[in-house]
Amino acid sequence: MAGLTLLRTSAALVRALDGKRAALLLPTSSAFLTGLAASDGRAAVLINPLAAPREVAVQLDDANVGAVFTTRHLAEKLPPGVTHVLLDDAPERAVIVHAGTERTVPLAGHDSVRLEGEDDAAGSTDPCAIVYTSAMQGMPLGAVLTHRNLLANARATVEAMGLVRDDHMLALLPWSHLFGLTVTATAPLLVGARVTTLGRFNAPRAVELLEQGAVTRVIGVPAIFDGILQVLARRGTRLAAPALRVAICGGSTLPVAWQDQWADATGIELRQGYGLTEAGPVCLFNHVGRPNERGTLGRAFPGVAVSVREPLSHLDDPASAPLTAPVADGAEGELCVRGDNVSPGYLHGETTGLQQRDGWLYTGDRCVRDASGTVRFLGLHKPMFLRLGYNIYPREIEHAIGELPGVSSVRVRAVTDEVREHDIALDVTGTVSESEVKAWAADRLSAYKQPATITVRA
Repeated sequence: MAGLTLLRTSAALVRALDGKRAALLLPTSSAFLTGLAASDGRAAVLINPLAAPREVAVQLDDANVGAVFTTRHLAEKLPPGVTHVLLDDAPERAVIVHAGTERTVPLAGHDSVRLEGEDDAAGSTDPCAIVYTSAMQGMPLGAVLTHRNLLANARATVEAMGLVRDDHMLALLPWSHLFGLTVTATAPLLVGARVTTLGRFNAPRAVELLEQGAVTRVIGVPAIFDGILQVLARRGTRLAAPALRVAICGGSTLPVAWQDQWADATGIELRQGYGLTEAGPVCLFNHVGRPNERGTLGRAFPGVAVSVREPLSHLDDPASAPLTAPVADGAEGELCVRGDNVSPGYLHGETTGLQQRDGWLYTGDRCVRDASGTVRFLGLHKPMFLRLGYNIYPREIEHAIGELPGVSSVRVRAVTDEVREHDIALDVTGTVSESEVKAWAADRLSAYKQPATITVRA
């Protein structure tokens, strides 16, 4: 889709919220921004389209959602009786489904998206978005992001990436995750740039769009760039994308060998960054206009303070510990960040997620910083691993499978995979079959959380 339009809020859509929050269960498309606009200033709950029906139901209940903006296909994941607004035909019309009846409403006029504002407008501290993450204790928590959090990070993205009005962004990431929403939607739209969306990643189609000659910037996770490289390898050709100037990878650690392959196949550096949902999300980046330091996370994002400190997890009582001391340059520690991008906390004030001390967010990531400020990733302090750029929390999966009648114990193991980073292996003890465990997981866990192997022992 060429370009994006943002609709004026329809009164009928706002009334569908019934005074509660809105949720967006939508693919990356103009309809996503339609739903975001129609949320009427309330904090919108962003739900991954890959979520399982059980996950959708839990998030809707936890966040007190009154209506869901979605499509007919994705509406099949909703619990019975939930009011929802179908945006399949946006921007022309929407269909409100309430109490078993459908009503079509026209969506009055639309404007081209221009998110430019006053230079001194910092953004409201009111909640803007709720994204579920940090399921370290077994249940995901709703991270609250304010308008200021998201606007600060979007403006920093414009500066660090050198975005201008003439740019054309290829949006391959889900906008239900802040990496996609901030970097491939909000930031380019702030400067009036053009955005082309791809609702679900397809490597041959992505190559086709890049080679049409208009796209100037592409953003993705390692699996996306690996997919593009595989298409080029099968063709035995280089990427013929004359307009492409910038390629950026985030979501998980990028192997240096892939950065080398990308540069050879495209003539363009693949720049790595780092972020997390609770920080809006980007914190580190190999800035455009500076030499790309392959194998590193780069340097602090504009407006973000970065410190490597003694880990909280090493203390006897981390929950009540004060701010720890910074470590020396070159020494390993826990990455901490501070700035207007950092979330004020979780929806219900939970303290089981990432910790904050004096404004510093402890990320749970092991890093080292050199004297120049460049940061390298070393591993994780928090109980999780990565798969296709998504966070996998073993306790969340173990909790979900443990509810299956007949299961007495569950253990999740991370199995290293060159493309996916990790696959999920499930060891189950109980009086259940492998097929029963597989069906149970399919109904309760997102597609990217599905186990690759299941071993059941009596």
